[in-house]
Amino acid sequence: MALLLILLVATCGLGWVLCLYAGWFWPWLCLPLFLLAAPLLFSLLRGESDARRQRRACVVVLGDVGRSPRMQYHALSLAAHGYSVSFVGYAGTKPHTDVLKNHRITIVPIAELMSIKVGPRILQYIMKVIFQVAQLSYVLLKIDVPSFVLLQNPPGLPSMAVTWFICLLRGSKLIIDWHNYGYTIMSLTLGKCHPVVQIAKWYEKLCGRLSDCNLCVTDAMKEDLQSNWNIKATTLYDKPFSVFKETPLEVQHKLFMKLANEYSPFKAREPEDPVFERTAFTELDTSSGDVAYTSSHPALLLSSTSWTEDEDFSILLKALIEYEKLVVSGQKLPSLVCVITGKGPLKDYYGKQIEQLQLKHVQFCTPWLEAEDYPVLLGSADLGVCLHRSSSGLDLPMKVVDMFGCCLPVCAIYFNCIHELVRHEENGLIFRDACELTSQLKMLFSEFPNADSKLQQFRNYLRQTYQVRWHKNWDQTVLPLLNQLLHRS
Repeated sequence: MALLLILLVATCGLGWVLCLYAGWFWPWLCLPLFLLAAPLLFSLLRGESDARRQRRACVVVLGDVGRSPRMQYHALSLAAHGYSVSFVGYAGTKPHTDVLKNHRITIVPIAELMSIKVGPRILQYIMKVIFQVAQLSYVLLKIDVPSFVLLQNPPGLPSMAVTWFICLLRGSKLIIDWHNYGYTIMSLTLGKCHPVVQIAKWYEKLCGRLSDCNLCVTDAMKEDLQSNWNIKATTLYDKPFSVFKETPLEVQHKLFMKLANEYSPFKAREPEDPVFERTAFTELDTSSGDVAYTSSHPALLLSSTSWTEDEDFSILLKALIEYEKLVVSGQKLPSLVCVITGKGPLKDYYGKQIEQLQLKHVQFCTPWLEAEDYPVLLGSADLGVCLHRSSSGLDLPMKVVDMFGCCLPVCAIYFNCIHELVRHEENGLIFRDACELTSQLKMLFSEFPNADSKLQQFRNYLRQTYQVRWHKNWDQTVLPLLNQLLHRS
């Protein structure tokens, strides 16, 4: 019954908008149906009274579940404390094995509407939002009533409004996990003063105030939410999951062999030898089983990205062009293999630029790795580079957290609150442009792979510094909030 009612509400709403756009008069006939169905739906669903006290939770991301690590970690932490978790999101990329194997976590897929090519762009966008509203409402009404819904923002349109409304109907609490501001991401392409950006900002502010509890990723965002929007939030810093650690040499070799089958930069430079199994970085003595680095092996430079406007990879490409010139001029520097992992809208754009470079001493590889292979590669790399420049200046790159978990030194581009994560000359380096990055690469790799190099000093510091892992941090920060929130209900 509830599902039929929500379909009626969504259908009437869609018909009303489309008919108004076409200039027809009868959409006003849909409006009474909409107004009658909504209270009936409210009355029906509110009847499920004590379900909120059950140990059920819902984690929602209006995006690819497999590319939402923080929300996967939330789901795992909730499951570890006995919650049955409905994990709602797009079923695109394969999530981590721990999520798939956990019997307390059920992934509830929603379909991603890629594009609508009917009518003007504004109508296409409205139709897409209405489709998302109907689908997300259907899914949230279909699952067992949770004690609370934990929602990622961004993306928050229309998920913030929909989840608030469904939580209101079903008596669940709404918790918003602020990763950034959606309107600032929109402003990268539309501009800060665009009317759509201003509407999105108003919407985000309004819906944020309707939540029962808020989490955020930095103290800077916490202060901004409080001072500008009067939203009280608790900072939950990203921390590395247990899988992010240094990779043993034997495991490195297995991964390099796997990657060498598909990507030429990992293939052995030396002639085949029946005694040795080789990659560009490692060699296995088949007679003894010992694994060692190859002589004069290249350095492994790694960056991960979602290939969006807030990461300018031209900075890295310019720096590597200058690095190539340094090697050609006779500087004692190793060759580099630059691996850039991830998927996103600008991957093809930068891929074409990379193809045109044709550098001799710098090779590029842009794979999409399985969830299990990514931490192994991070733990095998020599240096990480982060080009994430926050659209709001208030969030931190999770990729750096993962790199630090693997004791991987990092060069990160400067923005307002990067100091909350990367401390210059202590656990990494901060650069502002390609020239500074080139200088840092030259300095860090000038003694490679010497054990007394600056690069190794950073790695040793990360090894010696105790790093709190995700679950412990979550237990200390989020669990008490949940207990208070549910006790109040």
